[in-house]
Amino acid sequence: MTNRKAPSGLGRRHVMQIGLGAAGGALLPAVARTAAAAPAPIGTWPAGASGDSVFVGITSPLTGAYSADGKDHVLGYELAIAEINAGDANAMAWGLKGKGVLGKTIKYGVADDELKPNVSVQAQTQFIQKDKAIMITGCVSSASAVALEELAQREKVLNMVGASGANETTGIDCQRYAFRSQPPAYMACKALAPVVGKHYGKGKKVAYLVPDYNYGHSVHQAFAEFTKPYGWTEVSKQVVPLSATDYSSALLNIANSGADIFVNIEFAAAAVNSTKQAVQFGLFKKMKMIVPNISSFQAQETGAEVMQGVFGTMDFWWTLEDKFPLAKSFVTAFQAKNGRPPMWGANVGYLQTYIWALAVERAGTFYPPTVIKTLEASKAKPFDSALGSVWYRAEDHQLVRPVPVVVAKAPSAMKNKNDYFDIVDLVPGEDCINPPAALGCKLGSYT
Repeated sequence: MTNRKAPSGLGRRHVMQIGLGAAGGALLPAVARTAAAAPAPIGTWPAGASGDSVFVGITSPLTGAYSADGKDHVLGYELAIAEINAGDANAMAWGLKGKGVLGKTIKYGVADDELKPNVSVQAQTQFIQKDKAIMITGCVSSASAVALEELAQREKVLNMVGASGANETTGIDCQRYAFRSQPPAYMACKALAPVVGKHYGKGKKVAYLVPDYNYGHSVHQAFAEFTKPYGWTEVSKQVVPLSATDYSSALLNIANSGADIFVNIEFAAAAVNSTKQAVQFGLFKKMKMIVPNISSFQAQETGAEVMQGVFGTMDFWWTLEDKFPLAKSFVTAFQAKNGRPPMWGANVGYLQTYIWALAVERAGTFYPPTVIKTLEASKAKPFDSALGSVWYRAEDHQLVRPVPVVVAKAPSAMKNKNDYFDIVDLVPGEDCINPPAALGCKLGSYT
């Protein structure tokens, strides 16, 4: 592994450029084609794919409130890239052939985006301009995801979106050059509502803690909509800044609201802090908590005693290894390398890297419009993955994939220190995805 100094202007971001394995050095097809027939250069193509390697730019929060999820996210990218470059058994099981992608080694850089959209854009712009990144990826914030989508469309560089749960990512802010794998708020809440509606019954009064950005508002709107058929009504909505650390005022209002259900939409460290403060306010003596999108380390950092009985959804939970062979091989490899199972952030990075590599090999080129059209055509030829069979919808570039609905275990029911959740339902993507036009997506141009 080689390190290089962070590009000027990146502040305290730590940037790594790593090349793993050797490339077969597949040549561009220009020798066999006339110049007139070759596509015009676009984005970083063909310069970014002209040598024996290609570069991928990764941005993720490595410091701050979302850093645990961000670091796990990066571990997933790193594992996938290492496997692909080595052409090992896992890469072959996913359907790749040989070492690298089209015979080219993947090199990559990682930058700390500090959970700030402008920092994400600055770092990825550096990767595009200086490293000729052929693909960009990462983020654990929907605000950063949307900003990077706009950058990808403007620069005509493919963006395999990192973690992002806001509807807008594949809704009104969708872009032709961006593909999102995580379920949006619409999918997560539509999958979750029937489970909690049946478990808790009809006519419940609900109080919400909502972080004030597009993700928080997306989840609030979707959960309220999909629990309405069960007669659930809102009695309190407390909107707090994304940077909040003291939830006293909001939680006092929720405690006095008369709610039966506390829906905590906070994420990562904010979810942990707000939950621990909710215990101090005695909320759980009065009401049950639901977390529509449970963050990767929420159970570990909050504690099983507090989390037990909490329903929610997750992008991925490691016990899916009992159902899907590629989940088993992923969990086994990640555990061997990192000493613990992967959380769902790691799955996002791992899955997005593999799907991109498979799409490039199916396309037979890194030329972005052809790769995009290959991903858009994947319904006819789905990708096998750690989530089973999945495909990208052409209309909005949302991955059609199952949504795990989980409930946190009591400490006495845990079989080991990482056994925090039972998967109570695995809802097929087709059953919970939004209609194509429902969230306002209008994709941009290919060129």
